[in-house]
Amino acid sequence: MMKGIGTKELIVVWIAAVMVAGIGGPSSPAAAQPIKIGLMAPLTGPAAADGLSAKQSCEMLVEQVNAAGGINGRKIELIVYDDQFDSKQAVTVAQKMIEGDKVVAGVSGSYSFTTRAAAQVFQEEKIPFSVGYALHPAITEGGKYVFRVTVLGHVQGRAGGYAAGNLLKVKTVSMLIQDNDFGQSLASGFREQAEGLGVKVLSADKFKMGEKEFSPVLTKIKQLNPDLIYNTAYPIDGALILKQAADLGIKTQQMGSEGLDSTKGFLDVAGKAAEGIIITTNLDRDSKAEITRKYLDEYQKKYGFAPDMTGASTYDALLMVIDAIKKVGTDADKIVDAFRAMKGWQGVTGQIQAFTPQGEVIKNVELQVVRSNVFRHFGVVSDLKLLTP
Repeated sequence: MMKGIGTKELIVVWIAAVMVAGIGGPSSPAAAQPIKIGLMAPLTGPAAADGLSAKQSCEMLVEQVNAAGGINGRKIELIVYDDQFDSKQAVTVAQKMIEGDKVVAGVSGSYSFTTRAAAQVFQEEKIPFSVGYALHPAITEGGKYVFRVTVLGHVQGRAGGYAAGNLLKVKTVSMLIQDNDFGQSLASGFREQAEGLGVKVLSADKFKMGEKEFSPVLTKIKQLNPDLIYNTAYPIDGALILKQAADLGIKTQQMGSEGLDSTKGFLDVAGKAAEGIIITTNLDRDSKAEITRKYLDEYQKKYGFAPDMTGASTYDALLMVIDAIKKVGTDADKIVDAFRAMKGWQGVTGQIQAFTPQGEVIKNVELQVVRSNVFRHFGVVSDLKLLTP
């Protein structure tokens, strides 16, 4: 015991110290700790442009929320990892987020095959995982903790087939199918819907991601003379397809998917060859929604170039997590219950009509057309029969 201070005085001093430190109180350091949310994206490798868009969009959102006081007085700490466009790395990243960083939720700003791998980890650990733009159906099949804010690849493909048959009124089509989860799911939905509307598929050729030479297959397609060429490429490959088609004098109407919804990766590379192509996506650049206008304007101002679907979708995936935490706190089961209850929720990429029990979103598919190297509104597919998985 300290000289001159009795037990009673020591107790008073200890209580005062505890109160100053705030231990256990409503304004305690524990309560003021940041809310950790993980983000995985392909920041290196062939999809780095998409990964950067996702990362920048999420960082901008976190800055906005934290500047406004955070979530119920707690700041957000965004934990960002590069999945390196590799499924094994995606598993490692998911484990680091959950076991090392103790995130309350994860967000995918990545592709289908990496997101599928990470989703299994989040599901097993019972941590909410919000998916921005990965399309493969297997991503949400593991259980209740995985949701996605973009429509399934098969559903988006159906929307493309609907646009081909009902809006463009084409009678014949040639398909260039990227040989992976993304490309095949889109192609199957497109073919199902297009053929159901009487569109004849003249050819369906597969290609590997990263392929450089499309002239032989495009020469064959030119001889077939279809009304439409539909491809499920990612940005760089899609740009090469269009440039090589232009070099061969092919003037056939082209259609792609959200895989081509990229400013840096597609528009800047394809240049004039992209003029007139129509894509299915979930970002309408001419939307009147305030949240969309604000996102488009602020991203352009902050980063110096127009945003794309990958950034906008990942922004929405994170925003959905933030809105859920604002309502119910950081408990994992309460967060996913809040997701499931979202109806009429307005994001940058449109309004969520509902989620299916499997965590699949039901929302419109936007049609954009390239005019003067800018994506513009062409139409929208809103038929619930097509949009419901």
